[in-house]
Amino acid sequence: MKKIFLLSLIAFAAGQILLISCKKKEPEGPPIASIFYSIANKQVAFTALTKRADTWNWDFGDGQTSTEMNPVHIYQEGGIYDVKLTATGNGKSVDATAVVSLALSNMQMLTGGIKATSGKKWKISSAHSAKDAFALADDQFTTVQPIGTGMLGNVGLGLGEVYDDIFIFKHDGTYTHSPQHGGAFAGLLYSMLTQQQILKATAVSQSFGLCYTAWTPQAATFTLNEKKDFTITTVSTDGNTPADRTYKSVMTLTFSGAEFIGFMDFTRECIVQEITPAKMRLVMFVSTTQKAYYNKPSYVVILTFETVP
Repeated sequence: MKKIFLLSLIAFAAGQILLISCKKKEPEGPPIASIFYSIANKQVAFTALTKRADTWNWDFGDGQTSTEMNPVHIYQEGGIYDVKLTATGNGKSVDATAVVSLALSNMQMLTGGIKATSGKKWKISSAHSAKDAFALADDQFTTVQPIGTGMLGNVGLGLGEVYDDIFIFKHDGTYTHSPQHGGAFAGLLYSMLTQQQILKATAVSQSFGLCYTAWTPQAATFTLNEKKDFTITTVSTDGNTPADRTYKSVMTLTFSGAEFIGFMDFTRECIVQEITPAKMRLVMFVSTTQKAYYNKPSYVVILTFETVP
């Protein structure tokens, strides 16, 4: 029995020695660190993806900190936060950073928030969306013609310039319109009646009453109206019957002076149908009749805008 026990002890010891010798020795050097996180409303679960670290110091960007390896943090307010992890090991430290955006307000999504000192840039998306369309200015914005990928450019209207123009919103309410080709997407009737120089109008674009019109940007401000009853006088498509129409509880964008976004016509206030940090969809009014109610819209153009890096 003693012999069997001794042999078992020797075998166990040999196995332990073999196991230890097979383990890879962790190389010496500074720690390696990166950050993974997941968001649920204002609660963020952080994970420290580290090697050769034995302490972790988190700065959540809102004045709060933690020394847990994988903390869960609840932010009191939505916003954009710069998060930093300092991992220490082998007597050395390394930093990892991440930008966390959560529960953003519509204003923060539009402008990039107070941290975006240069503002947030937008342009018309050439990819469009399933909801982009030329539509009636009725209560439902009834679609007349869907706008597919690239339709405003050479595959459709031939006005590809409109995809390049940039619109910049800043958190302080200032607005910069940056035409890349000296003009703006505009209503053909508006341009003719106000004697604006038409830079480009193709046969197809004229059939929709649209063109690319010369425009010199103006220093401007904007107002994001989060929720309002927007009343506007529209006119029937034959140009004979005006009617006051109220779009209830909508979000709108208004601008100082004669500035606008995306589309220039008699009506400069537009409806924001949807906004996310990366995209927004706007409804812009189009006037198409030369009769008595020439400056009243009968149609709308619905376009998706995307952020510019």
